[in-house]
Amino acid sequence: MLYCAAGNRSALAAESLEQMGYTNVASLSGGFEQWKVEGRPWATPPGLSPEQRGRYDRHLSLREVGVRGQQRLLESRVLVVGAGGLGSPVATYLAAAGVGTIGLVDADVVDPSNLQRQILHDVGAVGRMKVESARERLGRINPDVTVETHPVRLTASNALELLGGHDVIVDGADNFPTRYLINDASLHVRIPVVHGSVLRFEGRVTVFDPYRGPCYRCLYPLPPPPDLAPSCAEAGVLGAVPGVVGSIQAIETLKLLLGAGDALIGRLLTYEALEQRFSEMRIHRDPACPACRNEHRPPRLVDYDATCRPA
Repeated sequence: MLYCAAGNRSALAAESLEQMGYTNVASLSGGFEQWKVEGRPWATPPGLSPEQRGRYDRHLSLREVGVRGQQRLLESRVLVVGAGGLGSPVATYLAAAGVGTIGLVDADVVDPSNLQRQILHDVGAVGRMKVESARERLGRINPDVTVETHPVRLTASNALELLGGHDVIVDGADNFPTRYLINDASLHVRIPVVHGSVLRFEGRVTVFDPYRGPCYRCLYPLPPPPDLAPSCAEAGVLGAVPGVVGSIQAIETLKLLLGAGDALIGRLLTYEALEQRFSEMRIHRDPACPACRNEHRPPRLVDYDATCRPA
C-alpha cells in the first residue's frame, strides 16, 4: 500500500513495483489530502521543534536515541526520592537530557552542611525547601521539563500514590527506612528502582526491577540496627562521591527509558574513590525473600522509625 499527498507519486511508484514483479500493489487514490477531505481519522505524529533539535543534537546523533528516543524521553515520567547528594546530579542530568516530567520527593530544607555535595542548591537557597530550590534550578537548565514537587516525607500511607504513574523510580534516599519503603512500594506498582547509596569514600548502584531481578530485601532482608548503619551525617562523605554515583544512576535511568544497553539488573556496582576502582558483584533473587518471593502477594507497607524499627 502506497500513498502520497495527492496520489500521483504513489501511483507512479505502484506502477514501477508492478513492472519489477510485485503482484499485490495498491495506491491510495486521491492521496492523503483526499483522505482528510473525506473526514477519515488521522493524527499528526509527534516531532521535535527546531529549538529541541538544537538542544538535543548530540542525542539525535546516537543510533540508540535518535528522534524517537528523544521523544520517548520527553514523554517519560521519573520520580526522584531525595533532592540531596544523589538526587542533585540525577535530576540535573535527567532534566538536561529532556526527561519530560521529573517528580521530586523531599521534606527537608537546605542546610549549609548540604552545600558541600548537593549541587542543585546554593547559598541563597539555605532555609528553603529543597524541592523548591531544585525546581527553580532545573527550570533554568531546561524549560522543556515539568518538575512536580512533593515537599513531604515518603510514608506507608502516601508511597503508592507518589510512586504510581511513573516509568522509573530513583532511590536517592539517605536512610534505611525510606529505602525499604521504596523497595516494598515498587513491588506493588511494579516500577523499576534505580538504587544508589554513598558513605565516606564509597558508593553503590544497582537496578531493582520488580520480579525480573532481585529486590533490595534480597540483599538486606531486614533493616540493620542503627549502630551498624551510620548515616552520612555521622560517618561523613566525600562531596564528589555522590556526583559519581548519581551520574551513574542517571545513566541507568535513561537506559531504562530508552530500552538501550544492559541495565544493572542483578548486578551491584561498587565505586571506591580512594582506590579509584569500580567492582561488580552478581546478585540473584532470593527464593525466600520476605518481599518479592510471591509476586501475587507484595509485602505490607510499613513505616520504620529512625532506629529501623516498625513505627
